[in-house]
Amino acid sequence: MVKFFGNASGKVDDKGRLVLPAIFRDAMLRGGAEDMTFVVKRNVQQRCLDLFAYEEWERRSDIVLAGLDPELNTEDAAFWTKYNDGVFTLVADGKLGRLNIPSELLASAGITKEVVFGGVGYKLQIWAPETRNAHLMSDEEFKNTASRLSARK
Repeated sequence: MVKFFGNASGKVDDKGRLVLPAIFRDAMLRGGAEDMTFVVKRNVQQRCLDLFAYEEWERRSDIVLAGLDPELNTEDAAFWTKYNDGVFTLVADGKLGRLNIPSELLASAGITKEVVFGGVGYKLQIWAPETRNAHLMSDEEFKNTASRLSARK
């Protein structure tokens, strides 16, 4: 299973390609995903992109689908259609691990040239640097949330 941790910066070239940082290419190899196949999509809650190892995408989307009945429930069907809108499969090319991100996804996340990759365990988030900085919790919010979450146990 692939796990992504840490942050790295990158740039979008003129063709909309990003080079997957070595730290995350190594994570793919350690996790057994040697073919470097990914799924990229808009994040549901924030203005960034989610990049999943293909197997993790299958697992996560199966979990979401298990809670829905898109064949018989109109609201579930509309949600499932929107959830899968703008989902693309990518294969990293060459030794550099370049990913060709569709321009509509880059635009939806406000990404022009600079990006920040953030590993959050099961996926990578790809951000425009200024958007990521604006969305990060303050240290005080983080401490309060950690305290609240630890009280659940």
